[in-house]
Amino acid sequence: QVQLVESGGGLVQAGGSLRLSCVASRRTFGSLAMGWFRQAPGKEREHVATIQWSGSSTSYADSVKGRFTISRDNAKNTVYLQMNSLKPEDTAVYYCAAGRSFSPRPDTYGYWGQGTQVTVSS
Repeated sequence: QVQLVESGGGLVQAGGSLRLSCVASRRTFGSLAMGWFRQAPGKEREHVATIQWSGSSTSYADSVKGRFTISRDNAKNTVYLQMNSLKPEDTAVYYCAAGRSFSPRPDTYGYWGQGTQVTVSS
């Protein structure tokens, strides 16, 4: 069982930066992956980035490549999402998730945080 808590959301201007954090209750066993997803009003939840707790592999959605960076600090059981060059279309609720598959599909993740709102103004 994994408890996830996100933080760091807020209101920023286009072109600005924001860093989201996701703290897990403990270091997960096995090869659980951690992912960031986002959901805007009226849209489906979409993959943003994924990182393996058991490795250094990362994956990003095309829409955020070059702007967002996912990282981890295993000692703190924390995953981060550094968001630079933010655009209004990045506005969404961002969710942290944990799962057993290194996958961009939301349905493959079994544990989710409560979400944190990111709003990018123009």
